[in-house]
Amino acid sequence: MQNLIDRFIKYAKIHTTSDEESSTVPSTEIQKNLGKILVEDLKEIGLLDAYIDDKGYVYASLKSNTDKNLKKIGFIAHMDTSPAAKGEGVEPQIHENYDGGDIVVNKEKNIVLSPNEFEILSDKIGKTIITSDGTTLLGADNKAGITEIIEALKFIVENPDIEHSDIKVCFTPDEEIGRGADYFDVEKFDADFAYTVDGGEIGELEYENFNAAGVNIKIIGKSVHPGYAYGVMINAASVASEFHSMVPKDEVPEKTKGYEGFYMLNSMSGEVDQAKLSYILRDFDLEKLEIKKNKIREIAKTLQQKYGEDRILVDIKDSYYNMREKIEPVMYIVDLAKESMKQADVEPKVVPIRGGTDGARLSYMGLPTPNLFTGGYNFHGYYEYAVAEEMLKAKEVIVNIVKNNNK
Repeated sequence: MQNLIDRFIKYAKIHTTSDEESSTVPSTEIQKNLGKILVEDLKEIGLLDAYIDDKGYVYASLKSNTDKNLKKIGFIAHMDTSPAAKGEGVEPQIHENYDGGDIVVNKEKNIVLSPNEFEILSDKIGKTIITSDGTTLLGADNKAGITEIIEALKFIVENPDIEHSDIKVCFTPDEEIGRGADYFDVEKFDADFAYTVDGGEIGELEYENFNAAGVNIKIIGKSVHPGYAYGVMINAASVASEFHSMVPKDEVPEKTKGYEGFYMLNSMSGEVDQAKLSYILRDFDLEKLEIKKNKIREIAKTLQQKYGEDRILVDIKDSYYNMREKIEPVMYIVDLAKESMKQADVEPKVVPIRGGTDGARLSYMGLPTPNLFTGGYNFHGYYEYAVAEEMLKAKEVIVNIVKNNNK
């Protein structure tokens, strides 16, 4: 386990935050710093064809060691960390033999992991908990996944008696800003199916996710002197507030769970003469997502009738779709993961992803790609942590998947 911890800490310390405001590929050049290190580490363990392309994608493969006609399998993780929290200067802290009480991550900032707030910690007694120092995120999302894939491959290379098919690997940039699959070369990757190792709680196995759409609304106001505004002024900022007041108040992320979809106000800005609203719409059912899009159009139409059609401009674009449609015809890859977890004494927890994943887009690009757990928790913030023993189990599951793929 120590080798796994050491490798994870090595990767976690490398600054790889992506930038949603950037138009470059990758969005931040620093992601390539980790990519270059991963190329060398992959070569070191025996994947000699490892390389990083000009877009920042790291590819490698381990050739089959059998004459059997087996399905080619892939494993995928992302290198970037979320811009939602600071990712520079990560200093992982190791808390061994967790006693079930509060873990003080940073006393000065009052960053405390408490089972009173994070109930799942009660299941981690005796385990090794890895956190940041409370001034940054940890980066388990998704450097835990990278670590587990490489450690699994290292084990397979060192144990040539494990019969296996071609194994493909890709580490992607910019997943956190929704661009991880933009330049993924499915044909070059050349796998029959794959798994992203990008989940959280131990046992998580995900093959369905939200359908997603993005909404951008521009409101054109009419600015005049407030002393002479009666019957003339149209305050765009006020209209934006009016628009949001008409969105269903109980269908928001903080009031929904499980298979319930939502509207989320992502950003809102404005002055008298112009205002902007940005929403994300999510639902597992594509028809219900369409209902949400129509609700946005209905609100816009009501306000257009009130203030003028050319003053409420709405742009709605689909972002990604539920991968379940593409996974169900090849459910054996989910069953393969379930069996591999059980062999590692991990209880499979098939849950829907209340979000998106590169696997969703890749599945629609012709590469069916469910998602596996990593043993990381509380992603994208200062309370993030990983459980070393669960990371070791994730490695074991990957090895088992490779072993079971030859049956």
